[in-house]
Formats: sequence, structure tokens, C-alpha cells
Amino acid sequence: MATPVPERDTISLPPDGRSLDEQPAWRQDFPIDWPQDEYVERRDFVKFLTLTSFAFVVGQLWIAGKSWMRQREPAPGARRIASRHDLAIGQSLVFDYPHQHDSCVLVRVADAEFVAFSQKCTHLSCAVIPRPGEGVLHCPCHEGVFDLRSGRVLAGPPPRPLPRITLGITGDDIYATGVETRTV
Repeated sequence: MATPVPERDTISLPPDGRSLDEQPAWRQDFPIDWPQDEYVERRDFVKFLTLTSFAFVVGQLWIAGKSWMRQREPAPGARRIASRHDLAIGQSLVFDYPHQHDSCVLVRVADAEFVAFSQKCTHLSCAVIPRPGEGVLHCPCHEGVFDLRSGRVLAGPPPRPLPRITLGITGDDIYATGVETRTV
């Protein structure tokens, strides 16, 4: 014979195992039935799964929409950064590109070679510091290290390379012409 299933509104054994007559007076005023309190009806479970699934679908649609909008964004225009004569080999210059508060760093690596990267570390957006003598960009917050010529991660917690700022040189002027975001 199957054991009878208690009604949902009836009180089962109290949590300490003593009978109802031996319980303190306050338990009568606050009759929380612990075994029944953890009971989840099928309808509540299905409602939870439906709402959670809906939240995941909305999140995926949001990501797809942001990606689509980013692809339709016009490329940033060219902007003058500096003159070749402003930087000696091994020197760096901080500038904003493509927007006012997007800090980037320009480094003169060789006589005719310049590189520029976003100055925000890809780990937690701390400012990276160029160390041309060592050939790296260093993030002092969590000891992230990036290659100075390619921007790829050499050490530390950053998950992806630094965004590269594409450069154009016209005469003696150096221009920022775009941003290359890479994942590898």
C-alpha cells in the first residue's frame, strides 16, 4: 500500500522532531512547515523555466542587435596625432581616438616604424604603459604584458590582444585611421 501524501496545507513534523504539544509557544504563532516550505509545484517549476528561457532569449537577441549595430557604424575618420619629429625612437605619446575618452598610445619603435594601441587593458581596462626598451606594453594592475609590435598577450590575465589603431603617414604627419579589434 502506498504511503499517504500529506496535504500541502497540513503541518508535518517540526524541524526539531518533538511533538506539537512539546513545541515552544512562538512556534504556534509562526508555523513554518520546513518540509513543505521546500516543496515546489510543477506549475511553479515550469513558470521558472519559462521565465529563465525567456531571459536567455532576450539576452541573445540583445547581443545580436548590438553586434549588428556595431557593424553598421561608420568607420571613424582619420585624425592627426603628431608629427614624426615629435617622437624620438623609444618615446610614446598618449592620444584620444576615435572618441574623446578613448585613450590610445603611439610608440615610435624604429626610425620609420610607429605602432599604436588602445591604452585600456583587455582584462579590466587599466591603463597600459609602454616599455620600449623591453619591447612590451605593461599593465601594472594585474601584471599583464603585451607585445609592443603586435599587441598580443605575452603574460598575465588579459584574455585577448589590445585593439590596434591603424596608422597612416602623410609627409611628416602621423594619422590614426581606424581601429582593429582582434580576438586572437
